[in-house]
Amino acid sequence: MTRASTARRLAAAAAYGGGGVGLAGAGVLGLLRLEARAARRRVEARTSKQDPPSGDGVYGRGRGKPLVFTVLGDSSAVGLGVERATETPGVLLAAALAELAERPVRLIRLAVSGAESCELDPQVERALAKHPDVVLIMIGANDVTTRTRPAVSVRHLADAVRRLRESGAQVVVGTCPDLGTIRPIGQPLRLLARRWSRQMAAAQTIAVVEAGGRTVSLGSVLGPSFAQDRSLFSVDEFHPSAAGYAQAAAVILPALADALGVWPAPTGRRRQRRGTVRPVARAAARAAGRPGTEVRATEVRGSVEGPLGTWARLLRRRPTELPTPEEAGEAAEAVEIPVG
Repeated sequence: MTRASTARRLAAAAAYGGGGVGLAGAGVLGLLRLEARAARRRVEARTSKQDPPSGDGVYGRGRGKPLVFTVLGDSSAVGLGVERATETPGVLLAAALAELAERPVRLIRLAVSGAESCELDPQVERALAKHPDVVLIMIGANDVTTRTRPAVSVRHLADAVRRLRESGAQVVVGTCPDLGTIRPIGQPLRLLARRWSRQMAAAQTIAVVEAGGRTVSLGSVLGPSFAQDRSLFSVDEFHPSAAGYAQAAAVILPALADALGVWPAPTGRRRQRRGTVRPVARAAARAAGRPGTEVRATEVRGSVEGPLGTWARLLRRRPTELPTPEEAGEAAEAVEIPVG
């Protein structure tokens, strides 16, 4: 079975609430539990108990009302694993958005380390009170490690996206990263973690696109390159380092900027490649295994629905060069604003 057909099968299973849980027989289950406990102890022993500074404030110079950018999700959205606010994904993206939009951007980080999808509701409530223009959600890894069924996880995520979209905010979701690259996880658990991660990412994409948002695949971004370059991990070997967060932010930025209408138009005439528009389940399956793939709803002959469900477009933009954390700190003028 090819990788693409496997991903399609996982996406279809996730869409209908199945798949994934019964991958291991009873004889292997005990070994998996032992490996999981050992990996968790090793990671928790090295993980910082304190989140990095939020970096909340207004970034960029210029006139006009600042764009409001809120960041929701788990420790990956918090930036756990780094020490400075300028190394977190929220600050990196806020500074870059301010440059692209040529107007100030107000960053409000509401993400909570350890959060699962079922815990998004209070974050959404706080975000709605801030009237965001664009929202980034990064979540899913904790749902995988707790073996929450994808159908349960994505229902909470879809509700969050739907509420935010109804308020007028644009929503971008960075899908579940590839947990199969985590060094403390041994085999065969590592193989299963990769499969479960892709299943979750595919299910997230289906749910988010149908709720009116767009997704960016982080599985491959935090996958092969992370497996080969250990400097992209922080000391706990689970969360990204400053360089790792910068790489993830560079992949997310085009989708955020495009959602706001500030991503530069491509130069010259670029024809869309055939096969970039697909039913959402197939698009989700494709995106789960391809780095930095963006998926959003689209129309075909004036209709958003086809015989196999919502139409979706896959985009793979070339990541832009983000400023380094040091450059972001020097170039972006941050003014602390209480977020309540």
